[in-house]
Amino acid sequence: MSHTTTGEPARRASGATVPVLAFAGIVVAVMQTLLVPVIKDLPRLLDTSPSNATWVLTSTLLSGAVATPIMGRLGDLFGKRRMLIASLAVMVVGALVSAVTDALLPMIVGRTLQGFAMGAIPLGIGLMRDMLPRERLGSAMALMSSSIGVGGGLALPAAALVAQHADWHVLFYGAAGLGVLAIALTLLVVPESPLRAKGSFDLPGALGLSAGLVLFLLPITKGSDWGWSSPTTLGLFAAAAVVLLLWGLMELRVAAPLVDLRTTARREVLLTNLASIMVGVSFYVISLVLPQLLQLPSQTGYGLGQSMVVAGLCVAPLGLTMMFTAPVYARLSARYGPRTTLIVGLLIIAVGYAGGLGLMNAAWQTVVTSVLIGAGIGLAYSSLPALIIGAVPASETGAANGLNTLMRSIGTSVSSAVIGMVLANTANDVGGVAVPTMHGFRVSFLIATGAVAIGLALAFFLPRRTPATTTQLRASSEEDANLARAEQALAGEEPTGFRGRVLTADGTPVARAKVTLIDRHGRQAGATLSGADGAYALAVPAAGPYVLAARAPGHGPLAHAATHTGDRPVDLDLSLPGETVPA
Repeated sequence: MSHTTTGEPARRASGATVPVLAFAGIVVAVMQTLLVPVIKDLPRLLDTSPSNATWVLTSTLLSGAVATPIMGRLGDLFGKRRMLIASLAVMVVGALVSAVTDALLPMIVGRTLQGFAMGAIPLGIGLMRDMLPRERLGSAMALMSSSIGVGGGLALPAAALVAQHADWHVLFYGAAGLGVLAIALTLLVVPESPLRAKGSFDLPGALGLSAGLVLFLLPITKGSDWGWSSPTTLGLFAAAAVVLLLWGLMELRVAAPLVDLRTTARREVLLTNLASIMVGVSFYVISLVLPQLLQLPSQTGYGLGQSMVVAGLCVAPLGLTMMFTAPVYARLSARYGPRTTLIVGLLIIAVGYAGGLGLMNAAWQTVVTSVLIGAGIGLAYSSLPALIIGAVPASETGAANGLNTLMRSIGTSVSSAVIGMVLANTANDVGGVAVPTMHGFRVSFLIATGAVAIGLALAFFLPRRTPATTTQLRASSEEDANLARAEQALAGEEPTGFRGRVLTADGTPVARAKVTLIDRHGRQAGATLSGADGAYALAVPAAGPYVLAARAPGHGPLAHAATHTGDRPVDLDLSLPGETVPA
């Protein structure tokens, strides 16, 4: 799939771009754990049955799963910043809807709209890929990728504090305020990417994928209530298999599919996505187990008897550690590559869960477990977008990372269903109340360890790359995109402009020379790099006079004035150092 540019000069990303995008990701992730402190009270708060109340959480999960790949593709087509703002705006509307209601149906509608914002994370990664220089991209993508865990971890103590001391609707007003702040900062700081994928939006593909995901995730999240062997559960799984199979066959026949399944089937992409499911499983286990262990009364003999707020604070290091591992990941990945960093992260998670089996006797021990597992998940999550970006074209980064984020969400959904079933089946009945047991907690940790082992096996089968090659694939986003645009302009796929070759004084081609187009106002109107044969091409936004500035290491700079009439390409070879050579 090819890509093109908007024809507008690209704004350079400022130093605040990465923090703002990461903040947007954290705000979106907050939606996933916002109601965890009040889950047990939802039936009373909404005046409904416990089974109906679970739809408040299930609706957010389903809409997030559906929206993530769709928003990624829309961002590739129409602008990632534009779609990021749209995602956040929908989330704000959903939070306000939930904030003003005590009825079940409006609450489900609001929560569905909130989940729609999950697409913001792959959109942010795509913006970073398109705009950031190589030296900043590694740690930036790591922070953005980890934001889903950071937001979820930090939201627990904050939401617990609010829920314990204020009306629970304040949670939604706070979420709406954070969303408005994220939108304002994005408008002020984040530039739009000039890259666009060619083609149109695959509406039938979007509808088919949405139907398949809902049919698949619905029985996963509701299987415990309906019964895993019930006709409803089995029927939905069978329907999901049929719909997703037909959708896949349809996508293979579409010229511009929502998800390029041929790219997705590549070894590196497929294995990375499968490993992402395992990381998602391991991430959610600790989020489900430790808060319950911490809040269980000490009279049980194993509960730690902590308040809701203290429990949230003990788990908060999970998110904080993930945030602080982003710069560590950048150094490790630059030296050893994201494959090795993923393996190291998974090993640390395994050690954390194995050690956690014996660290459940005091609150401080849960903090140690949270820090260790958070470090591992931070490294693992940070590696995933680099592996995906290194294996797909620049025009598909939004959709590809959207699909990868979806795989993580599927992992957390599976984790929620399996661990919920384990804890329910191992619980003790005390006065009609199901109380989780230490045996159930330990079995849950063992399941997480098993998921990590599968993830490790998958990671070892990822193709090896040298650190230099990996760094180039991971980090040279702007230069690679410029080269791709030059190739398209040379092939006549972009508006007319200047084209030719960059040469030395004796006529030798100069590869990867930077050629900058400057308009009559002294502003940059475009930039590219010469190819291996010295060829370059620059599209012009409008007819008129321009200056072409060329520079390459080891050669003197060149600035040459030229005029473009706008009706056909201007052939112009550039000699370094020296004078313009007529083409």
